[in-house]
Amino acid sequence: MDRNSSLGFTKILLFVGILILVYGCVQESISPERLEGVQVKEYEGEDLSSINNFRENSIKGPQYINESSYKLKVSGLVENPTEYTYTEIVDGFQSYEKVVRLDCVEGWSVNILWEGILVRDIISKASPKENANTIIFHAQDGYTTSFPIEYFYDNDIIMAHSMNNVTIPPERGYPFQLVAESKWGYKWIKWITEIEFSDNENYQGYWERRGYSDEGNLNESFID
Repeated sequence: MDRNSSLGFTKILLFVGILILVYGCVQESISPERLEGVQVKEYEGEDLSSINNFRENSIKGPQYINESSYKLKVSGLVENPTEYTYTEIVDGFQSYEKVVRLDCVEGWSVNILWEGILVRDIISKASPKENANTIIFHAQDGYTTSFPIEYFYDNDIIMAHSMNNVTIPPERGYPFQLVAESKWGYKWIKWITEIEFSDNENYQGYWERRGYSDEGNLNESFID
């Protein structure tokens, strides 16, 4: 190979190398790999419980929901019935976080940093009809519970998608768990699949039909 050919071949190799380097950088910037966060144990000076400090007490065991096929149905007495994907909820609404303690009627409690959207924001998008006074939550396993609609207007109640800075695992209620603060744990419904607006103030959910208080207030007995 003569000198000119050698120089030409070297230039080609250099050009190809630059293309590979640039292409790799562009690809990395377009499609970064998402890494899961690390669970936090303390928040603003407050100690947090581990996400593993829960007891399994669901009615049918943990539910495993496929994100790609998941839909959150907003139904009933609303002007705008809707179905949301997981991404539309997580990325389409303002996210909030707060530390709230869950107290179970079995005698245990956990203090968790929850992150999610305000139920009030979903209510606003749905535009409830005038006779809607009750919101019924439905879960993947058939579990239900209900609340007066004013509970969500008067309080910053989160429907959480993360806990302690990590995505809620299936065992804890993925994709969404209601953070029903000031209520006993049986009102903290997991694996939420539907939010139904109703005019039935006397609706009773799974445990309520079995003698538990409809209100579920922490400062009151959970047995009616």
